Amino acid sequence: MTAEFIQPDLMPALPEMVMLAMTCLVLVVDLFLPQGKRGFTLLLSVLTLVLAIAAVIAVAPVTAVSSFGGSFVLDQLAVVLKIAVCVVTILVFVYSRDYLSDHDIYKGEYYVLGLFATLGMMVMISAHSFLLVYLGLELLSLSLYAMIAFNKNSLSASESAMKYFVLGAMASGLLLYGISIFYGITGTLDINQLSVAVNSQMSQHPVALGFALTFIVVGLSFKLGAVPFHMWLPDIYQGSPTSVTLFIGTAPKIAGFAMAIRLLVDGLGDLQVDWSQMLMVLAVASLAVGNIIAIAQTNFKRMLAYSTISHVGFILLGILTATANGYSSAMFYTITYALTAAAAFGVLLVLNRKGFEAENISDLSGLNDSNPWYAALLAIAMFSMAGVPPTVGFYAKLTILQALVQVDMVWLAVLAVLFSVIGLFYYLRIIKVMYFDKPLAEQTTTIKEALDVKVLLGANSLSLILLGMFPSTLMVYCILAFS
Repeated sequence: MTAEFIQPDLMPALPEMVMLAMTCLVLVVDLFLPQGKRGFTLLLSVLTLVLAIAAVIAVAPVTAVSSFGGSFVLDQLAVVLKIAVCVVTILVFVYSRDYLSDHDIYKGEYYVLGLFATLGMMVMISAHSFLLVYLGLELLSLSLYAMIAFNKNSLSASESAMKYFVLGAMASGLLLYGISIFYGITGTLDINQLSVAVNSQMSQHPVALGFALTFIVVGLSFKLGAVPFHMWLPDIYQGSPTSVTLFIGTAPKIAGFAMAIRLLVDGLGDLQVDWSQMLMVLAVASLAVGNIIAIAQTNFKRMLAYSTISHVGFILLGILTATANGYSSAMFYTITYALTAAAAFGVLLVLNRKGFEAENISDLSGLNDSNPWYAALLAIAMFSMAGVPPTVGFYAKLTILQALVQVDMVWLAVLAVLFSVIGLFYYLRIIKVMYFDKPLAEQTTTIKEALDVKVLLGANSLSLILLGMFPSTLMVYCILAFS
């Protein structure tokens, strides 16, 4: 009996194929460009992301479709998250241009690595097989390792890349070990089949399944940056070039959320009681450590790293409710946080100039006196992270708290509010430094403003207010993803 080859439907994977083909084109074209024409690489990279968005919209299905033997799925969740990842990456690329140029690292490799990382994220979002999840994750991780060490003249960047590589390899190994245990017990890597197989094996192999689930959750926690697997995050944020920190702190969080949904919700739903309890501990620890330690930080990038840890805690709160409302709230929170972080780091990138690295909180002193436009944009981002109305951060936090109350986890909602109040201090400190402290001598010099960056940053910050006032424009798609 001969095996028959069945041609898979390639249309669901059209966005990934477009991304791969265009990224290879960017790589080849950049080889023949002189340094003065490097802007063409940026234009081609942005065009790649725009075409990927168009491809996602073109193949968006009414109901979920799968391909490649069920290992690749295209549904409402994948459509929304892929578009969000591409939009955020466009912001990252445009914001980074002047920074890269001023620091003499304006090279096409940055954009090629960023595009390959984006491709890895898109694969993770649509992955419906443990194997495909792992392949997408490794493509993302390897690209990030190289991006962090991108500035060869920076010792701190090289050190950060080594730390991330070693710790990332350990986390990937733990994740792979958990996957191998599940495969050994169930005999499948397909997430749909895994859900059925786990249910039938729960009574026979409870200890082995418990270990496997623990390894999976640990791997997820590391990629998201949840406590106590957060040790890499502050060092990487601080040591990396700011343009790379901007990328790490935004789009990969969206892919990490998708990975959690695919593995825990779609694949291991029958173990929901167990992973919900694990996520509860991780969420509370992340909220506590992130908000409290951020108060003591003097480096702005490091403060935002601990801020990210606290926001990951909120995302985990939405997931652990194990309800459609909780999932959609966590999805909304993740996307809007990526937009908020992009605005905050975008302002920081603009303030960086040749001979002046704006990294410490004191570097923002009196920013309103020297550059009121950028002070206002950064203030909007800080208010959104703090959850102050009418910014989108307020609504995002509110939906998570409502989801917790609906499943009778009122105590957890109260705890989240208390830690958010603590976190309000270090966000307001940024406002105080910008509007009430005297400006630094370095900050009184003229900032080189590119029109496209100024317009995009303004639109980015304005979206934080508009989404806060009209959240249904995005929330409806998040609800449809889990309906």
